[in-house]
Amino acid sequence: MKKFADWISKNNILILIVGLLLLIPAIIGYVNTRINYDILVYLPKEYETIKGENILTDEYGLGSYAFVISDMSDNYKVLQLEKKIKKIDGVNKVFSVSDVVGVSIPKEMLPDEVTDKLYDDDTSIIMVTFDGSTSEDKTLNAVDELRHVVDANSVSSMSAMVLDTKNLSDQEIFAYIGIAVLLCIVVLMIATNSYIVPFFLLGNIGIAILYNMGSNIFLGQISYITQAIAAILQLGVTTDFSIFLYHKYELAKKSEKDKKRAMSSAIQETFKSVIGSSLTTFAGFLALCTMDLTLGTDIGIVMAKGVLFGLICVLTIFPALLLTFDKLIERTSHKPVTPQFKALQKFSVKHYVVVFILFLILMIPAYIGNSNYQVYYKLDDSLPKNLPFAVANSDLAKKFGITSPEIAIISKDVKNSDVEDMVDELKNIKGIDMVLAPSTLLESGMEDLLPDEAKEILDNDKYQLVIMNSKYEIASDELNSQIDVVNKTLHKYDKKSILAGEGPLMKDLVVTADHDFNMVNYTSIIVIFIIMLFVLQSIGLPVILIFTIEFAIFLNMAVAYYMGVKLPFIASIVVGTIQLGATIDYAILMSTTYLNERKLSDKHKAMTDTLKVTVPSIITSALCFFAATIGVSLYTKIDMIGSICTLLARGSIISMLVVVIILPALLMIFDKVILATTRIKKEGK
Repeated sequence: MKKFADWISKNNILILIVGLLLLIPAIIGYVNTRINYDILVYLPKEYETIKGENILTDEYGLGSYAFVISDMSDNYKVLQLEKKIKKIDGVNKVFSVSDVVGVSIPKEMLPDEVTDKLYDDDTSIIMVTFDGSTSEDKTLNAVDELRHVVDANSVSSMSAMVLDTKNLSDQEIFAYIGIAVLLCIVVLMIATNSYIVPFFLLGNIGIAILYNMGSNIFLGQISYITQAIAAILQLGVTTDFSIFLYHKYELAKKSEKDKKRAMSSAIQETFKSVIGSSLTTFAGFLALCTMDLTLGTDIGIVMAKGVLFGLICVLTIFPALLLTFDKLIERTSHKPVTPQFKALQKFSVKHYVVVFILFLILMIPAYIGNSNYQVYYKLDDSLPKNLPFAVANSDLAKKFGITSPEIAIISKDVKNSDVEDMVDELKNIKGIDMVLAPSTLLESGMEDLLPDEAKEILDNDKYQLVIMNSKYEIASDELNSQIDVVNKTLHKYDKKSILAGEGPLMKDLVVTADHDFNMVNYTSIIVIFIIMLFVLQSIGLPVILIFTIEFAIFLNMAVAYYMGVKLPFIASIVVGTIQLGATIDYAILMSTTYLNERKLSDKHKAMTDTLKVTVPSIITSALCFFAATIGVSLYTKIDMIGSICTLLARGSIISMLVVVIILPALLMIFDKVILATTRIKKEGK
């Protein structure tokens, strides 16, 4: 390690040149990495609903479709509009009731269940199908062009929601970075002893972020959530690495006149100190890869890479920056004014038993709140209600009662009589207000009047479709229960039947999310415990530290419960793991320092000295994490991102307070247990 540190110190200019040149491929990789805006594509491929979506895409061209609400009641005008829509690149089929009745056949000839859903006074519905899947670029471009042909607020579809998500996210993404950087600069100006170091520190992290985001090209694509939070999280969790190196460098300069030797010493000490904490953070992010919803893998891999790139840049580029601009740094020095909370420190040590009792009392509301906060799964609830797709969805529900359309895929071998019986049973299920099958049209005598596009959708050589609509909202408990009843009815007539549509997909998302929550949390705790077991050479200490941060997580989630805030499902899954991985470093720093001090004195003095040394670093790290996330949470209009950032911002402060106030009490209460289960040279009292 010494040879490496010496080489870095001696070749600062070369390192900066290479570091800047590497930004070229990083930027190219960043620009060419595709961003995915559809959460549902991360569902496991083996799910029946996913197989159903594939059948709809491959066999019927229904992988993605849209309802266009037309203000035209005149059949001739509707047919003319359809011709314009068909010319759009990416559009597969276009049809409406006007294709059936033409310009001469009265719409009254159609079955009531069809006209009720397709006509409302002077308004009708045009169905548009697309060549690609919901979130393909070709489909999104087609939806965008469709909005130029018709009213933008009249296009209702999943693809329209994805497009609006994309547009909003793309508008906000650079503001996220700007706000996070600005607030971090303010914090670092206060916390460090230089006016210029914060810019070098954040510049170094910015380079690491670009390396990380550029390397995502090897993943093919990342989610918009990953894109939104990766940079600010990397900024938040790796800032303390840079702060630690800078502090070590400043200390080394006091005893070593040669600045390059001082930097070599600082690099060596920094490496030893941050390797353990970076491992826990790295492991915390990788734990997200255990999620069945592969969005976790997406976030986990990108963030784990971010920690790695952050560590590399701290040990190479940041030292080069400090050495190159050392004189400028010295000329812009000032006294740091970070609050020390000295009164609180004294209270924690003097009254540690009282603090411990308060901690036990707080566990009760924390546990209750953490166990009962509300979660929502409906994806459009995360977006503003004035977006075009949301306006269209609302109109579609109000005017036509189309809330949760579903498509049952059944075998061609099922007899017509059985299909008719199945349709009758489906119609009697509570909440189902429309069932349309080939047999329905046969009974009405309308099959021969249907255009070929419509016939292909209702029937083909392998499958036949049954189209339904539910009154219940997507992702609601009522709809999820109804889906179970519908599936039971379908399987009565066809064991291989599949129910497809947004509703069944969202039900699978609910089930997957519930499983992932437990899997991710347990995995992160176990993996981080094992790492700390070896890093700390202790059995008792990892238990206390994980318990401390888990308590902080409980408090964080409990705040949401007591404030009556509903959280998006993804936030509830990932936040606990991220908070554990990112803030357990605070606890590790304090406990390792305490062990060193404990070898020299009794537990009271050891803890007093520990707090003097560690509290400034812990506060600075927590405030940087807070600064990197709080601004985004207040700015963004996407609740999926805003909730994650709010929880992480609040979590960083709660973790800081718990570590500074409660952890000292725990370390002192369990002092004998810690000493007995830790491999250290026990000196002192």
